[in-house]
Amino acid sequence: MSVGSGSERDPGLQPERTRLAWRRTTLASTVAAVLAAKTALHGGASAAGVVSCAVICALWIGFLLVAHRRIGALAAAGAPQALAPRHAMAAILCMVAMAVCGVALVL
Repeated sequence: MSVGSGSERDPGLQPERTRLAWRRTTLASTVAAVLAAKTALHGGASAAGVVSCAVICALWIGFLLVAHRRIGALAAAGAPQALAPRHAMAAILCMVAMAVCGVALVL
């Protein structure tokens, strides 16, 4: 079937795929946060472990807030707005900081 044969692209599919991708990323970050907290508190609750766990939880909550806002925007009727640069930067910073915490816990 050629591109111009009358089959129009459904504009509703892209926001749905993006919303599902945000949900998958949220689930993956939840698993990463739980495993990082478990690693931080393994062998007893030390001061460094508790601080690491608190930082990881704060980063996870920050990412959840951004993701929830975006999922809500994508689920709303009509064409979704573009992701605001500050929200994109917040999501990126939360994920990078969580990765740094994970590396610090493993080393």
